[in-house]
Amino acid sequence: MRLLHTMLRVGDLEASIAFYTEVLGMKLLRRRDYPEGEFTLAFVGYGDEATNSVIELTHNWGVDQYDLGDGYGHIALEVEDVYKACEEIRARGGKITREPGPMKHGSSILAFVEDPDGYKIELLSPSRAD
Repeated sequence: MRLLHTMLRVGDLEASIAFYTEVLGMKLLRRRDYPEGEFTLAFVGYGDEATNSVIELTHNWGVDQYDLGDGYGHIALEVEDVYKACEEIRARGGKITREPGPMKHGSSILAFVEDPDGYKIELLSPSRAD
């Protein structure tokens, strides 16, 4: 078994695709409209779906906002340097919601960024200890 994808419902598909590709550097892997169901699926990721887990962005036509709820946590991305990644994300228009630094009660260096729908993405360095 392997993890295939994580699905997020998004209100503005174009803004979400731009965020994940232009701000976080992922690639748009595929996109398809389903007129009968009135929704569009777009898959983004850092590599081919055959060997990498990806994110499925689901846009239900006519819905421009979702209640994120309190059960969902975040997506985590490994980056070489959390501080540098935050600088680059900020320069590309990304919103940093937790500046880079040590984890509270731990030593891992992390930061959080927020996508256009308010979903949190954690940035972690590869040398995380916690």
